[in-house]
Amino acid sequence: MRPSLRIGIIGAGNNTRAKHIPGFKAIKGVEVVAVCNRSRTSSEKVAAEFGIPQVTASWQEIVESPEIDAICIGTWPNLHAKITVAALRAGKHVLTEARMARNMAEAELMLAEAKLHPTLVTQIVPAPMSLPFDETIKDLLATGALGTLREVVMLSTNGAFADGSAPMSWRQDYARSGKNTLFLGVYYEMILRWLQREPMSLVSSASVFTKERKDAEGLLQPTVIPESLGVLGLYMDGCRLIGHFSGVETTAPQSEIRLNGSRAGLRLDLARDQLWLAEAGKAERQLEVALAKRGSWRVEADFIDSIRDKKPVTLTDFKTGVSYMRFTEAVWESWNNASIRVTL
Repeated sequence: MRPSLRIGIIGAGNNTRAKHIPGFKAIKGVEVVAVCNRSRTSSEKVAAEFGIPQVTASWQEIVESPEIDAICIGTWPNLHAKITVAALRAGKHVLTEARMARNMAEAELMLAEAKLHPTLVTQIVPAPMSLPFDETIKDLLATGALGTLREVVMLSTNGAFADGSAPMSWRQDYARSGKNTLFLGVYYEMILRWLQREPMSLVSSASVFTKERKDAEGLLQPTVIPESLGVLGLYMDGCRLIGHFSGVETTAPQSEIRLNGSRAGLRLDLARDQLWLAEAGKAERQLEVALAKRGSWRVEADFIDSIRDKKPVTLTDFKTGVSYMRFTEAVWESWNNASIRVTL
């Protein structure tokens, strides 16, 4: 009989409560044994809701506990690197929420530490929206169904930041979120999953329309993370990467990725959970994804399988995380320097 795996939770935000804790508790032989949230009160509330036996006063107690085998980090990105490094040095497996870190330097630190502990599993929560379609999209690309890929188009707009009087979100707080901007990293991770290659260069431009917002204490703080962002990238073979991301959309929001090839195009409608194919000269038609190829949320199960059965991490390993943080950093560097072209 396998020994029980004991999980400690550090940061119990929405996704952790909705996905990670229930996901772990549903796996036979896995126990969620401790939780540390931002306050003692919130920690006790989570513990009571999910039947978690121990509440700790600090995340360090979970990392240092000999009674815990693995940790799940559900904090904002500002703590991902610090907690990951400490946990690996304490002999703990690590599952961390996305985005990987605040910037590429922190992401590279996490990867370097993981390489020093090859027997420990390190995994990042993957961009989930494309999971049902990933295998089908990769198959279509591999078989040449689209022909020569000409454009990859990312569209993600909403009105989250349109109201200039609204308080600052954690996603706009540079100290917490770093260089992560809107949904740039999430969309790029999905594309990276399909293409398995990075653009050779890019240019970007961005705007902040509300220069200051009130923080949680009601104090005005400068807004430095863009509320609107455009990206133009170029792959080695001439394919273009085009991105429009906005938090100030005042018409209908957009959420899709398009792959335009010489023979056909794909449109992944993330808002409606649909995949559409348009062959040259023919009307666009919705693709029915075979059940055997339709992926689903298996984050917690995959993490446990990697620990128990030594299965390689595919969604998402630290090397991939560094790749999308490198892209995020290049975008940041370009728009902060008069839209200079940045080589990746």
